[in-house]
Amino acid sequence: MAAACEKDSRNRAAASMANPFQPVPNLCRTAPGLSWYLCRPSSGSAAKVDNLWVRIREEALSEAKKEPVLAKYFCSSVLSHSSLEAALAKLLSQRLSCPDLCAETLFDVIHAAFDEDEDVKQAIRADLRAAKERDPACLSYTHCLLNFKGFHALQSHRAAHSLWGSGRKSLAVTLQSRASEVFAVDIHPAARIGRGVVIDHATGVVVGETAVVGNNVTLLHGVTLGGTGKVAGDRHPKIGDGVLVGAGSKVLGNVRVGDGAKIGAGSVVLRDVAAGSTVVGSPAKPVERKC
Repeated sequence: MAAACEKDSRNRAAASMANPFQPVPNLCRTAPGLSWYLCRPSSGSAAKVDNLWVRIREEALSEAKKEPVLAKYFCSSVLSHSSLEAALAKLLSQRLSCPDLCAETLFDVIHAAFDEDEDVKQAIRADLRAAKERDPACLSYTHCLLNFKGFHALQSHRAAHSLWGSGRKSLAVTLQSRASEVFAVDIHPAARIGRGVVIDHATGVVVGETAVVGNNVTLLHGVTLGGTGKVAGDRHPKIGDGVLVGAGSKVLGNVRVGDGAKIGAGSVVLRDVAAGSTVVGSPAKPVERKC
């Protein structure tokens, strides 16, 4: 009888992978059940191994064993999914849903945006790795995936940007609006953002329509990449690779911030910033290096 119940639970657990909103079976509440989720065969035996996703699942299983209160949460959020894209799409669809925009519909939209674009897949992974490597407060990849609203806001933008590019602009701006309400981060769907980007703490970040953000950039809370309000067209900043923009900084207008530059907290940048330089103040000025 017990074996039959176990088999039935596993069948229902496998079925939940096809429908991420199906209730998680009781199997997931136990360590053996969670172990089965981690060790079960993948949907395609010949599929390429996603090492980061394997690592995330291992972390989730370990945390579920250490904190049984969260076992069902880790199972539903991570271990019941066949891919990082599916897990992330479910998380975002639940956060961004509202009475007139159901989570199931949003899941299909977001999952398709992630799963059909290899560049987006790689960007998601680069963002996760960047948070783990550059944010001392990041405990694990799973911690970032489930709990960092800056990461969530950025991935919501990646979905919205994909929709914008495919001509589904109404849906793209709806996702932008919901992300702004939920995460307090407002990124226009047309803005172009590179890989390995960290939006730390995130509250109050604004990125305008024609802004471009390079690879390996860090934006802290309260950052605005905005316009001056005096021109139309290409009116927002262009941020190079490896730039750090400090908390509360404002970069306004179609100015260029060179690779590796640093902008001090609370600065207001109105002119181009040279690569590798550090600027502070309002208006921002280069910091002189002492010999």
